[in-house]
Amino acid sequence: MRAVVQRVTKGRVRVEGETVGEIGPGFVVLLGIGREDTRADAQYLAEKVVNLRVFEDEEGKMNLSLLDVGGEILAISQFTLYGDCRKGRRPSFTAAAPPEEARALYEGFVQEVAGYGLRVATGQFQAHMLVEIHNDGPVTLLLDSKKEF
Repeated sequence: MRAVVQRVTKGRVRVEGETVGEIGPGFVVLLGIGREDTRADAQYLAEKVVNLRVFEDEEGKMNLSLLDVGGEILAISQFTLYGDCRKGRRPSFTAAAPPEEARALYEGFVQEVAGYGLRVATGQFQAHMLVEIHNDGPVTLLLDSKKEF
């Protein structure tokens, strides 16, 4: 499971001109699900995301987590994170999980994060979305559950 985590002042996702998810300060998480991923990957990434210490403390150091600051998460399914561009000019997405499996694990990630008591907004799975990201810093991190060690 792969995630692009961006610290934001706000984020919003629209489908067909209608806002389906919106947050204030927190993280926009673009989440890709791979063929080999399991619920354990969702649990690992959820725990990692909510505890990332990238928010500034009173001394201006990145020392506080999303839990510490009471931030929110906007989780967006992003199968293109598994795009393989090594050959040719058109990405291959064969490493991405099939939609049925990906949906279950995406929803599992959302449930895991919500279990920490955080507000979680989402996009619409398999929809064409317009995502508005107000990256703060900018702070952007790449996480991969298969590279946890």
